[in-house]
Order: sequence, then C-alpha cells, then structure tokens
Amino acid sequence: MKPLRDLSIAQRLAAMFALAALLVFTLVGVTLYKVLETQIVRYQRAELETKLRYVAGSVAVCDMRDRWYKVKDKVESLTSSDRSTKIWAWSDDSGFRIGQSTPKVEAAKKRDRGMGRLWLSDSNAPYRTLEEVIPPRGERPQVRLWIGIDSWPYAAALRSFAWALVALGVVGTALVALLGHWIALVGLRPLQRLSSQAQRLSPSNLSQRLQPTELPPELGRLTGAFNGALDRLEAAYTRLDAFNADVAHELRTPLTNLMGQTQVALSRPREVAQLEDVLQSNLEELERMRGIVNDMLFLSRADQGDIALDRVCVSLAAEVAKTGEFMEYLLEEAGMRLRIDGAADAWIDTSLFRRAITNLLHNAVQHATPGSEIVVELREGVGAPSECGTGASVAVRNRGSSVEAEHLVRMFDRFYRVDAARQHRGERHHGLGLSIVKAIAALHGGNVFASSSDGATTVGFSLAAPESVKA
Repeated sequence: MKPLRDLSIAQRLAAMFALAALLVFTLVGVTLYKVLETQIVRYQRAELETKLRYVAGSVAVCDMRDRWYKVKDKVESLTSSDRSTKIWAWSDDSGFRIGQSTPKVEAAKKRDRGMGRLWLSDSNAPYRTLEEVIPPRGERPQVRLWIGIDSWPYAAALRSFAWALVALGVVGTALVALLGHWIALVGLRPLQRLSSQAQRLSPSNLSQRLQPTELPPELGRLTGAFNGALDRLEAAYTRLDAFNADVAHELRTPLTNLMGQTQVALSRPREVAQLEDVLQSNLEELERMRGIVNDMLFLSRADQGDIALDRVCVSLAAEVAKTGEFMEYLLEEAGMRLRIDGAADAWIDTSLFRRAITNLLHNAVQHATPGSEIVVELREGVGAPSECGTGASVAVRNRGSSVEAEHLVRMFDRFYRVDAARQHRGERHHGLGLSIVKAIAALHGGNVFASSSDGATTVGFSLAAPESVKA
C-alpha cells in the first residue's frame, strides 16, 4: 500500500469518502441490529406469554387427579403442533407432573425481558423460558409451570441479518470509494487545467499569466494570488535585470579607464612622474569601484533586512549640524551656505542617519546654483513636542533648475540620473546616493519624498516612531 504522502488528491478524497461511509454504515448497521434484536426478544416474550396463559389456564381449573389428563392432552397438542415449544410442570404430587424432572433454567438477564435460558442437548441455541406458580385447588397441589421456545430460528435470522449488514456495508463502502474517486476527478479537472497552464509558463515570457476563466471561486482566488505573485516576480526580475545592466555599465567605465591608462602607460617607457600620475588616476577609479561595490552591498543587506539598528533618542538638528561641519569644505568650495530650519527629536541610528543626510547634501550641492543657500527643514511627527519617538521628517531644499515630474518619481531608483547622460564630466558619483537614502528611511519605518517648483527642489525622508522604545 502506498504511503499517504504518495497518494493523489483524488485518491485521498476517495479514501476519506470510504472511511466516512464505513463509519456511517457501521453506526447504522449496529443500530439496526440492536433494534431488531430488541424486537425479536420482545416477540419471543409475547409468544411465551400467550402460550403460558393457554396452559396455565388449563392447570388452574384442574382440581382433581382424574382431570389432569386433559391438561396433558392440551400440552401434547401444543407441543406436537409446534416442535419448538417445551412445557414442564412440577408439584409434590407425582400425579400432577409433566416431564421427568425440573428444568435447569439460567437466571434471566436484563436484556432478556425476564425470560430465562435453558440449554437442551437437541438444540444449537438456548430455549427462552417463562415460569409461573399456580396455587393449589381441590386435590391438586401447588404446581410450578415452565414453558420454553427454541431461540435457534430467531438467532439464525439475526445472524443472517448481521451478515447481510456486513456485506452491504462492504459493498456500499467500495461503491462510495469508487464514486468518490470519480467525483474527485471531476471536481479536480479545473485544478488540472490550472496545472497545465502553470506548466506552460516560461521564463522567456514573463508577462504570461494564468487564466481565471471557468474556475470555481476558490481556484479563482488562488489564481489571482498566483498571478499577483507573478506580477511581483516580473517587477523584481525587471528591476534586477535593469540593476545588473546599470552595475555592468557603471563598472565597465572605470575598468575601461583602468585598462586604457595602463595600456598607454605600458606602450613605451615612462618617467616616474608619469607613472605616478597613472597610478593616481587608477587609484581614483578603484576607489570609485569600491564605492559602487560597498553601496551595492549595503542596499542588498537593507533589502534583506540584515541591518540591525542601534537607535538612540537624539536631536536631529545636532546631527545635521555635525554632518554640515564634516561637509564644510565642500560647501565652501561651492560657495554655498547651510541653514537648519526647525528642530525635532527622534529615535534613530545615528550612523545611518548621518549617511542619509550626507547623501542628500551631496545631491543638493551637485544640483544647486553656486553661491545659493541649502536649507535643511526638520519637523516633528504627530505628538507632543517634548516627546521623543513621535516621528519626524527631514527635507533638504536647494535652489537650481526645476526637476520635471516624470523624473521626480524615479529619483530614488538605483543608478537613475535626471540628465540623459549617465555621468557628467568630472562627476564622481555613481547614482546610488538617493537609493541609499530610501533604504535608510525604510529601515526606520519611513518613506522618501521629492518635489520641485519655481527653481526650488526639495528631497527628504520621514522617520517613523518605534512601536516600543525604552527611554
């Protein structure tokens, strides 16, 4: 027999149908058997009571020894016409007796309705008996009367009924199993069609979906959920494919520069100073490649939730000021000023927060008008101003060229640049800065946002309040 895990759904359903049918047939059969057995016992008692009244009436009216023969004649007539009936009568006077001795009747059981049991050598089943004591009258002393009927015909009928129930139960269970298997096959045809569609899905056609038409509601919902998963997989695959293409492009440029500069340097003898320039240029390209790899690893770990946050409650204005001091040389070189507007306290991972602010400030400096002011706006979340952990928002605003709406929605995509060219002359960034800001915001339960109008562009992120924080 196959183990349960190797059975098909149709076979499992057929087995469960058969088990349920067997249980029902068993309960019904046992109930019918008990009902019939009770009715047979009741019928036997009624038959015994009728015969006992007939014989006991004759014994009761007999008051003389000479009339006892009439009782014997009635008994002989009754027993000769019905061989399954036995009658015994016993008294102190041998002239008022029927039978050679008193029968050895077993005590009546509760289910026998007061009838005793008597085993005789010429019967395969016990006799059912009733007895009655008839008081003395005239010459006749007290007589104890027994009457019994053979229970073999009833036991045989009950046994035949039991075998019939067993046979019907077995046949019925087998039929239910076969019909259940057929019903399961018919009911699972939509699932088979759905499985055939799923087998035809191919990686070469990512837009292919399962068709929910002519399916039961349960499979329709399953198909919808499966198609939703395929949509998410297609979107993830598309992003991964685009990401791989962008990574290959971004790494190809510095690799090409490294190879070209190295080949040129090796094409003929060079002065030490020239070789130092080549090595310095190669080192810059290698640092750029290292930055790309490190940022990619960070984003990958953030996507997998593999970055543990070490949150503390701090002043965001103080953290922004520390980051501004770190970038003071870059701001002075661009002739720009940094202003912090507002204040907020929040539970943050300070190292990740500073990294996000650094990326936003780099982005603002890159696209701001030289000599303009960069403003960092800090706002409390919902809650009392004195509470820490109610959430906050951080927005960096700079003056410069406005950004079109179609670019705003993709600013936080990996390797995406507003300009059509992938890299400006002299630009050393690789298009992952805002993607990292988005990842850091997500790690803090927040979101990113961007807007641009009238030459002012605002890019920022929100910080959600932790569900449970110990101050």
